[in-house]
Amino acid sequence: MSLYLYVILLYLLILTVFNFYRSRKVRNQEDFMVAGRSLSIRIMVFTLICTWIGSGTFIAGAEYTVRAGWSSLWMPAGAWFGIMVIYFLAAKIRTFGQYTVGDILEVRYGKTARLIGAIMIIIAFTTIVSYQFRAGGLILNIVTKGAISVAMGQTIAALFVILFTALGGMMAVAHTDLPNGIIILLACCIALPLVVLFSGGTDSIVQNLPATHRAVFAEDFGQYPTLKAGGYFLATLLLLMGVQSMYQKFYSAKSPKEAKQAVALWIVGTIVVETVVVAIAIYSAASHWVDIREFEIVETLKREVISKSVSMEKIEPRAQQLIQELSIAGKVNPEQLTELSDRIQNDFRLIQTEEDLLSLSVGLDPAAIVLKAAEDISKHSVIGLLAGVLLLGAACAVVISTGMNYLLSPTTNIMRDIYGRFIKGDASEAKKLALQKVFIVILGVCAFLMVFIPTVRRSNISVLRYAYTAYTMYGVAITPALLAALVWKRTTKAGGLASIIGGGLSALILELVIPTFFPQIMKGGDPWGIPGIYFSFTISIVCLLGVSLLTKAPTVEELQELFPAKTEN
Repeated sequence: MSLYLYVILLYLLILTVFNFYRSRKVRNQEDFMVAGRSLSIRIMVFTLICTWIGSGTFIAGAEYTVRAGWSSLWMPAGAWFGIMVIYFLAAKIRTFGQYTVGDILEVRYGKTARLIGAIMIIIAFTTIVSYQFRAGGLILNIVTKGAISVAMGQTIAALFVILFTALGGMMAVAHTDLPNGIIILLACCIALPLVVLFSGGTDSIVQNLPATHRAVFAEDFGQYPTLKAGGYFLATLLLLMGVQSMYQKFYSAKSPKEAKQAVALWIVGTIVVETVVVAIAIYSAASHWVDIREFEIVETLKREVISKSVSMEKIEPRAQQLIQELSIAGKVNPEQLTELSDRIQNDFRLIQTEEDLLSLSVGLDPAAIVLKAAEDISKHSVIGLLAGVLLLGAACAVVISTGMNYLLSPTTNIMRDIYGRFIKGDASEAKKLALQKVFIVILGVCAFLMVFIPTVRRSNISVLRYAYTAYTMYGVAITPALLAALVWKRTTKAGGLASIIGGGLSALILELVIPTFFPQIMKGGDPWGIPGIYFSFTISIVCLLGVSLLTKAPTVEELQELFPAKTEN
C-alpha cells in the first residue's frame, strides 16, 4: 500500500478514537443537535469553514475549473456574497435559539411550511451527502493507484461518515471540524506555490490551456456562458444564505456576539481556501491537459456505445473525429494534438469488445485534478511530500466533515420537524436520541445508494451535476421564504408556503424531470440552454411577493418571536 493510504488510515483511526471520546459527552438531544449551545468562537470559525468547504469545492469546484478556467470563480463567489449578508443576521438567528430552519418556518408560515421545508431539506442534503461518498471513493482510488476501486472507496467513506455522525452528533461534528479546518487551510496555502512550480511556472496556463480559460466567462461552458456563470453564482448564494447546517452552528454558539464574530472570520477563510483550490486546479490542469482530454474522449465513447448512437466498429473513427473537433476549436495545441492522437491509438490496441471499452481506465478524471496535484508535488522534495500529504489529508477532511454536517442536519429535521411535531412530541430524551441515530444510518444508506447504483450500472456520475442540482433545489425552495421570515414583516403564511411549494416543484421539474424525460430540449446541460435556477428562483420570488401582498398582513402577535416589540426605557 502507498504512503498516502497509510496516512489516510491513520487519520481515520485517530478520528474514530476522538469521536468515541466525544460521544461520551452527549447526554441529551440538545447536546446531539446543537452541542449544548457551547461552541466557542474558535471552534465556530473552523466548523463554519468545514460546513461550506466540502467536496463541492475540492471535487465539483475543481471539475468546473478544469472546464471553465478562472471564470469558475463565479461559483464560489456567490457564497462569499451570501456570507456577507448572513453576517447581519447571525446574532438574530442565535437569539432565536432553536434547532432547525423549520422552527423559523413554522413561526412565520405554519406547520405545513415546516413539514414541506423539512422534506425539501432531507432530499437536498441526502444528495449532498451522496457526492461526499463519491469524492471519498475517488480519493481512495487515486491514492491506491486503482487497488481500491471507486465503488469500494465510496463504501469505506460512507461507513466512516455514518459511524462518526451517529456516535456524537453535533458534539462530534463541531469538534472534528477544528483539526479538519486547520488541515484544510494549511494544505491549500502550502501546496499552491509548489503546484505552480511543478506545472512549469506562472506562464504554464498560457502555454498549455485554451485562451477561454483566462476569460471572465468561459465561452465553451454551456449554451450561454454568462447565464451559466450567473446560474452557479445564484445557486451557491441561495444555498449559503439558507443552508440549515450553518443555522445549526449559529444555534450551537455560546452567544449571539460570538456567532456574529465567527461569521466575520469565516468569510476570510472561505475566500482564501476556495480561491487557492481554483488556482491549484488550473495549474494542475496545465500539467495534465492531454490526460484530461484523453479521459473525456474515452468517456464520451463509452456513453455513445451504451446509448447505441455509435457501434463498436465505428468507435476509432469517432475518436479521431472528436480529436479533430478539439483541434479546430483550439482546445489543444499542435504538440498536444500529436500526443493525444498517439495515446488514443494505443488505447484502442487494448479494446476488442464492448466490455473492454467500458472497463478501460485511462487519462485523468477532471474531478480528481486536485488529488493529482497532491500526488505530483509529493514526488519532489521533503516539503513537497509534506504538502502533498497535507493536501490529500485536506481532501479527506472535507469529505468527512461535510458528510457529517449534511447527514446530521436532515435527521434533525426528521426528529424535530416531523417526529417531534407530528408523531410523538412527548417521547423520552433517550428514545429520541436513539431514534435519531437510527435515522442517521437510514439516510446514510440512502445517500450511499444514490452513488452506488449508478456506479454499478456504469452510469456517468458528475459530482458537479449532483452539487448543482442539490444547491438549486434547496436554494429556491427554502432560502427566499426563510430570509423573508427573518427580515420582511409583510411576509404572510400563504406567501411563504407558496414560495416553498412553487420553488421546490419547479426545481424538481427543471433539474430532474425534464433532463430524464425530455432530453431533446436540453442544450449545454440546461433546458433550452438556460440554467433552470433562473426559472425556479423567479417562480419562488413571484409566489412569495405576490401572494404575500394579496393576503392579509401578519399581526404584531404573530411577529413577536422573530420581531420582538421594543420596550421604552
